[in-house]
Amino acid sequence: MTLKQKRNLRRNKAPKMVARRFVVLHNGAEFPVDYDTDHGLEVLQFQIFSLTSVPPEDQKILAADQHYLLDNSTDLDAVSEKLRLVSIEESENFSKSHEKSDDELARMLQTVAADEHRLVRLVPIEEAENSSKSHEKSDEELARMLQAEEEALLLQEYSVVDNGDEFRKRVEPYLKQVMMYEDPRRQKAARETVPLNELEEKALISLAKEGNLSPSKDEQDHAFLLQLLFWFKQSFRWVNAPPCDKCGSETTNIGMGTPWSSELEFGASRVEVYRCKSCSSMTRFPRYNDPYKLVETRKGRCGEWANCFTHYCRAFGYDARLVLDFTDHVWTECYSNSLGRWMHLDPCEGVYDNPLLYENGWGKKLNYVIGISKDGVHDVTKRYTRKWHELLGRRIIATESTVSSILHSITIKCRNNYSPEIKSILNNRDKNELQELEKNSYLKSDLNLSLPGRQSGSVEWRKSRSELGLTETEALSLSSCPIRQCVDNHVTDLYSAFSLLLSDQNTPGEEIINVLNKIKGLIVDLKSQPFKERKSCLDLKGHVISEKMRGFVEKLFGTISLKGEFGDDGLIKVGLNGNPVNTSLAIPVALDLIDEIVNNNYKNYNNLNDGLSFPRENRVCDGMVIASGEQLPDGISTSAFDGTRAYKWEEPNGAKGCWLIYKVPDDKLYDLESYDLVSANDCPERDPMNWVLEASVDEGLNWKIIDKQSSQFFEGRFLRKSFRVETRYSADTFRFRVLSVKDPDSQSRFQIGSIDLYAKNKFFIKIR
Repeated sequence: MTLKQKRNLRRNKAPKMVARRFVVLHNGAEFPVDYDTDHGLEVLQFQIFSLTSVPPEDQKILAADQHYLLDNSTDLDAVSEKLRLVSIEESENFSKSHEKSDDELARMLQTVAADEHRLVRLVPIEEAENSSKSHEKSDEELARMLQAEEEALLLQEYSVVDNGDEFRKRVEPYLKQVMMYEDPRRQKAARETVPLNELEEKALISLAKEGNLSPSKDEQDHAFLLQLLFWFKQSFRWVNAPPCDKCGSETTNIGMGTPWSSELEFGASRVEVYRCKSCSSMTRFPRYNDPYKLVETRKGRCGEWANCFTHYCRAFGYDARLVLDFTDHVWTECYSNSLGRWMHLDPCEGVYDNPLLYENGWGKKLNYVIGISKDGVHDVTKRYTRKWHELLGRRIIATESTVSSILHSITIKCRNNYSPEIKSILNNRDKNELQELEKNSYLKSDLNLSLPGRQSGSVEWRKSRSELGLTETEALSLSSCPIRQCVDNHVTDLYSAFSLLLSDQNTPGEEIINVLNKIKGLIVDLKSQPFKERKSCLDLKGHVISEKMRGFVEKLFGTISLKGEFGDDGLIKVGLNGNPVNTSLAIPVALDLIDEIVNNNYKNYNNLNDGLSFPRENRVCDGMVIASGEQLPDGISTSAFDGTRAYKWEEPNGAKGCWLIYKVPDDKLYDLESYDLVSANDCPERDPMNWVLEASVDEGLNWKIIDKQSSQFFEGRFLRKSFRVETRYSADTFRFRVLSVKDPDSQSRFQIGSIDLYAKNKFFIKIR
């Protein structure tokens, strides 16, 4: 956007008297919308466009109370003040909304998640007056922002005296760095350290948990990249001060040393020297720049982390950039074909696609953020800020035109030997990115999203860099989450299979335990094998195989997508049967279930809480879930329903109140009979202590309390507690509302290992 265009936009933003006022909720932020109803719908749409960047042709506005769509014939004086706006372009359901009845559309809008770029909601000012006043951006404020930007650019023209040499010197050395990533020898060394089969399996499991069992190649590549990030976060070691090479004790820095030739060979022109606090021995910490050496050492600070991880990304064929933040941080960007854009990845933090982390979470005062790759150099600062007009005042190394010219000339040189076809593809990608970045700089931050301060490095080191961010008590109490699909039919089927076995009155309990231990051995063996090649044997020689026992084994195999060939000698040959990802999903559930039965519950199978047994049938599954908050990547809302101990639902700000809503699929109405809660793996102070369970038949407009618990304590980890629901009420939506955790004053978090809902045998179909 040129200065002239910005001046015209500012002039057109002059405030005026209006007849009505609304608040636009977009990406979690709220903006006031003032309009005169005499101007009609078109003016309202363009005002919304100026705030949300949702084009008028992609808008559908719904009068929520009356359940009809607004068009040019609508009387805006009479329309309900409660409106919702949907961006058509990114949702097949919304784009086909005219094929549905108005009532169906209204119901769909009540349950759809407000994802980062898809949903805009309009609510009347009085509904959000308190929250909107604190961070609303009026048209006049936008004009002031553009004025500040214009003034910063003018000041920059007069105050910057450098001809761009300093900027060029900051950027150009990294070109040699990123070209190392293209070396086949270095790439091979990186790939050989990666547990490829394990990450591929985890990537496919992550997609399956979202209901995607047949992902495209782009979707698989995207999921694998995230698993590569998580693996790298766990396998690379952060160094504050290295342990003593001689005795392993703590050390303290005493200055810099002269690099040895063996250190210079791998780019370590800087070497830190430390003295042991115990034995006074010296330990060297060479700051290697060569990714070949970093793949071997797997340690360092943010420079080594980003350098090495970007190399891993290139080793697996991703278009990747090393991102240089002039305020002393580095990270990675990769181009995601699945998303159709560049994506932020920070290996130090294990965070992805969260570019506002540094400005909003760490409190960084950014100036230049430059992406560097073999294909060129790009100024990506606008991806990482929503305060561009303020940030401009800190860009004093060179003028904007000089920066642009330098980066353009470097990029042209990088692509000099590329074919015309490749140049065309990259140029189009650059053009799209520029449009995205220009749009981003005028969006407003999602103020409902609580971002953490820096996590990597010692507290003292982070504090010295002013990167601690907000404390837990200062952080916002709300965070935005998408609606997620529970893919847990296999959990319900496994519960049913094991309940069938445990109800076998003709087989002695000791015999059942022996069989379960043998099945556990089988599953452990299968789990240890490559996920596409699993096969083993189950030896039941000497065991009496009753009809129920055989039925249990067959149902178990079917649920885990296995097939068994029963021999006359009691030996069962076991192999895959169907999609191997189904087996990967079910194996950890089966293992945890066997452990819980054998170690905890079998002796009391018919005498648990309130006479309830575990496992039992009629577990509700395949619902949609949304929560007040969640911890990425593993502590998401659906982790409470995956049947495993490895994952949990974690609400970062839920200690003094949070909620999770479960929507039953297919318009079914269930009368809940009971529910189970299982404590998580650690931190008992985060366990729920007081809560209510509520039910609704109108998508959450009205709630009825069906159970209430207070002063509940979980005496151990992975402890299951069962609760009978005495209030009879058939519903399609349930809300678990936590009132407080065990110790809400010591920390801010809530967590729960598992939530299982059990219905009566029959369900009813909701009449529309």
